[in-house]
Amino acid sequence: MASWRSFEQVEPEFAQRVRSLFDAHRHKTIATLRADGSPRISGIETVFEDGELVFGSMPNARKGADLRRDPRFALHSATVDPVEGAEELWPGEAKISGRAIAAGPITGGPDGDSFHADIAEVVHTHLNPKATLLVVEWWMPEHGLRSIERE
Repeated sequence: MASWRSFEQVEPEFAQRVRSLFDAHRHKTIATLRADGSPRISGIETVFEDGELVFGSMPNARKGADLRRDPRFALHSATVDPVEGAEELWPGEAKISGRAIAAGPITGGPDGDSFHADIAEVVHTHLNPKATLLVVEWWMPEHGLRSIERE
């Protein structure tokens, strides 16, 4: 697993594209695991701060309890539809998965728990320049950056 900073150092261009998708909209979606192992989807806000991907949970929120019990998560950037007739301009969507590391109480804001991401995988899905193929690029610490194209 890796911090955002270490990922950014090995893949700066890819990291910038993914970060711009996360920074483009305030609200994202996080998947956590309930006590019975079933998935839970929740809205969340994230920030990149001091080389870390940071997110929080309000006091007594289920997602915070989920992450304290089982730190695995999947985070999804906001999804926007391609504009018809200008699909080649669609920036795509990004996903980050890994483990949430408890960082203590939120400081300088509302009460709650703060977490930073120990990153296992980063994905950017977008269209090729002609908007004829779906491009999936993904990075994992043990494999580096990979890419496939699909019709």
